[in-house]
Parts: sequence; C-alpha cells; structure tokens
Amino acid sequence: MREHAFMVPLREQWGEGIVSLQAGSDLELDVRLESVHEGILVSGTADGTYVGVCGRCLTDISAPVEVEFQELFAYPGEEETDYEVQDDHVDLETLVRDAAVLSLPFQPVCQPDCPGLDPITGERLAESTGAETAAPIDPRWSALQQIADQGSAEDTRAPENTEES
Repeated sequence: MREHAFMVPLREQWGEGIVSLQAGSDLELDVRLESVHEGILVSGTADGTYVGVCGRCLTDISAPVEVEFQELFAYPGEEETDYEVQDDHVDLETLVRDAAVLSLPFQPVCQPDCPGLDPITGERLAESTGAETAAPIDPRWSALQQIADQGSAEDTRAPENTEES
C-alpha cells in the first residue's frame, strides 16, 4: 500500500454547467493505492473550488468542493474493465474528473434562501430598494376589487346623523 498527497493544476475546465472547476485552479489529491489480486485499488479524496453564478440571482459564487472516489484498476487481461493498469501506472485524471464533475451542484445558489430576481424589474430581491410594488391583479377578479374598493370608501366616509333615543 502507498499513500500520496499532491497538488495538481487543472489544464482545462472541468464541468460545463453554470459552475465549474476552472482551468489553472489547483486540485488537492490524497490518494491511497493498494495492491489486490485483480489489480490496484485506488481510493482517495479530491479538494478544489468551483466558481460560477448563482442559479437564482446570477451573482458570482465560489465554493469548495470535496469528493471521495474509489476504483479498481484491473491488470490487463481477457475481461474488459473501465480502468486498467498500463505499464505499471494508473491514470487518475478520468476517475477524478468524473467524480469531481458529478459532485458539482446542479442548481447552485449564493445562499440557501436566495430569493432570486424580481420578474418585473430584474433587480436582485435580496438587494431590493424597498419600494413595494402592488401585485398585478388578474382581470377576471377585477369585479371583486371594485366591490372591495367601494366597501373601503364607505368606511372612510363620515358617519351620518345618527340619533340614539
């Protein structure tokens, strides 16, 4: 068994969604290699930082990502396997890239309760100017709105001469 820890700069961007691991960023790997009868069992962790935009409000975000992986690299033989030992070496790039990209969030957010963008103004609701805008009224309910407006107008009128005996 051998254990290795090293930093690897990414040569290309990993991930195609709204967040990704950028080219040139560093990926920290802690790897454990164990010799087994069928080949070499590789297990470890990869730590990096993804960057992109919030899926709700489109602000820039950056967050750490940690992924664990374990895979058997089989010795070349008659059986086909996904990963093989080649010239007494194992190529971890595909294994680590697949694990890291699959661990990226599908709908990343800048904060768990991010309200997103205002559908009318396009402003971030988290940074709202405080101006309250009335929700548009469905025209099918406008008759009820007129009745409600009449009722509030009657309440604001001065009471007429009411005489108690």
